[in-house]
Amino acid sequence: MSQNYQNHKRYYPLFHFFTIPLTVLGLGLAIYAYVAIPTIITGLIVLVFFLIAIVALMARMFALKAQDRAARAEEKLRYFILSGKSLPTDLKLGQILALRFAGDEEFLALVDRAVTEKLSVDDIKKSIKNWRGDYHRI
Repeated sequence: MSQNYQNHKRYYPLFHFFTIPLTVLGLGLAIYAYVAIPTIITGLIVLVFFLIAIVALMARMFALKAQDRAARAEEKLRYFILSGKSLPTDLKLGQILALRFAGDEEFLALVDRAVTEKLSVDDIKKSIKNWRGDYHRI
């Protein structure tokens, strides 16, 4: 299936629909148990679930940051190849990441519009006529 504005958001089911909900549920139950029976064991269980939640979220954030850096580098290179110039520094990371969905034929014009009109991420994505899917990012 080809990507477009309506279906480009991706989820990793094991993380988004299993790990996070179960961690939140476990933390909630651990807190409930600690309130009902405040012992060192229930306190440690709360701490363990809290740490699991932090580790899960930090792992997700670190992976997204690495993907953002790679995508920014790819778009800088693509802009240089197409224009022979450096990507404008006025663009924010979110704008650059949104521009990655634009095909080469409209990329340069859309970069110029994003800079001059200060287009939002959503406006950039909605302006794309020939969507270039990103099937590797989650």
